[in-house]
Amino acid sequence: MLDENLPTFYLRSSADNIKHHASVLLSHQGSDALPSYSLRHPDPSLPGSKNRYAVALYDSYNPEILFGEVLLIPDWTQPNLNKEELRLNGGVLPPPQPVLPTDFVIQLYNPDQQVHVKWINGSWNTSSHFYFEIPEKSFRQPSVSSLDRTQSDPTASENTPKLGFKWKKDGKFSKDYVCSLSGKSTNPDGSKRKNREPDITISLFKHFREITIYEPNLSRVEIEDPKGLEVVLLLGAIVIREVYNSGMHEAFNITDSPSTVPLGSSANSGGQSHGRRRHSSHSNQPPQQPPRHSSSDPRPPPTDPRTQWELDVEAARLKKQVEVEERDRRRADAAETKRVKKMLEDEDRRRREKEMEINRETERLKKLYGKQQRQSLQQPPKPQQQSKPSYGPPVTAYPPAPVQRPHSAAPSPYLAHNLRPSGPQQQASYPQQQNPYLNPAAGGAANASTFFSSSGAPQQPLPKKSSFWHLGRKDDSASRLTKQRSTVF
Repeated sequence: MLDENLPTFYLRSSADNIKHHASVLLSHQGSDALPSYSLRHPDPSLPGSKNRYAVALYDSYNPEILFGEVLLIPDWTQPNLNKEELRLNGGVLPPPQPVLPTDFVIQLYNPDQQVHVKWINGSWNTSSHFYFEIPEKSFRQPSVSSLDRTQSDPTASENTPKLGFKWKKDGKFSKDYVCSLSGKSTNPDGSKRKNREPDITISLFKHFREITIYEPNLSRVEIEDPKGLEVVLLLGAIVIREVYNSGMHEAFNITDSPSTVPLGSSANSGGQSHGRRRHSSHSNQPPQQPPRHSSSDPRPPPTDPRTQWELDVEAARLKKQVEVEERDRRRADAAETKRVKKMLEDEDRRRREKEMEINRETERLKKLYGKQQRQSLQQPPKPQQQSKPSYGPPVTAYPPAPVQRPHSAAPSPYLAHNLRPSGPQQQASYPQQQNPYLNPAAGGAANASTFFSSSGAPQQPLPKKSSFWHLGRKDDSASRLTKQRSTVF
């Protein structure tokens, strides 16, 4: 700090802990540093934050009040490659390289005004510096005339006198910058070749963190808008630090390789880029566009050469990926066809082997059982053996004789009507027994009894049973048929 009584602005990190925001604190006449402005960079995750730089200065207490902003888009150059280098690069052109712009515009609001800041290279007797001009009159004169209202603002008129300012380094090896008012010419014709006033120091940008305003020298700056000059000094110092004293890829949020996202959304890819090595008062992310526009603007950003190159690279990558997938698919189809063909061949081979095995087994069985069948057909048929007649008396099974009850002298009419008559065969099957109640008749015939038969029919005489040894048996040869004997034998 040069002097605590001079107004000094300090660049610090934001109190809301947002990385791409920062606060500008003001200390004047030995007072504590209090928030005065709020610096905002666009969210680096938004699609429009790539390949550009933007910063805006807001009021710290009323975030809707915007004092000024800067939008800076770099130029691009395409390196020339021969066929061999192009082949080694896979047929894809190298990415366009950014070219650091030599000027930028600070847009002021209320009243609207554009301040062009140009980079001027030094010569053998002058040093390199940034030069800008501010008109002496920025506001319209109050007038009730409608004709005066139709005229343009003094800031847009070319006839409005302007004061020139320049930012240059404090020394050859110093990183501090000094802003001074260019001395006016004392020549009558206005040329600055020989006679001119010395430069007047207006501000000092020290260590890229503090901006001190030389308040006593401001009285020599004849302008109507000192607040506008203050905003231009703050924004100019910040742009010089973040763009012209930092890496271009970090400043403009340029990625080294295109995003690996689908082609339809590659233009809107908002991936994180490498953070900028800023001071503690700033974020590590580059901006997108002037914060005056809504950050949620759905419209895609304009296509720049870098974005177009990313689109081309992504299209080539997707095309190559499709070719690889198609080749892999063809290989998989060929392998699957070969596998199915081999499986069918194996099944056909097993089927043929099974048929051959069945045929061999059939032939073996034919040989085995065909030989036995031929042997059985060749043998003569055997004569049938006649059964020998059995000699001996036929054995007749007789059922057991029923037990006869003794009957009364007078037969019961109930029994006479209900008892079944005994047939002659049944009577013949039972042997005759000596019954004291039955008197045999002459000639071996018994009298009919009303107890055994209700019909009263005479029973046939039973043949006399012979003994076991045929003793006492009459010769019944007369009743038998005799076989005629041969006269020869």
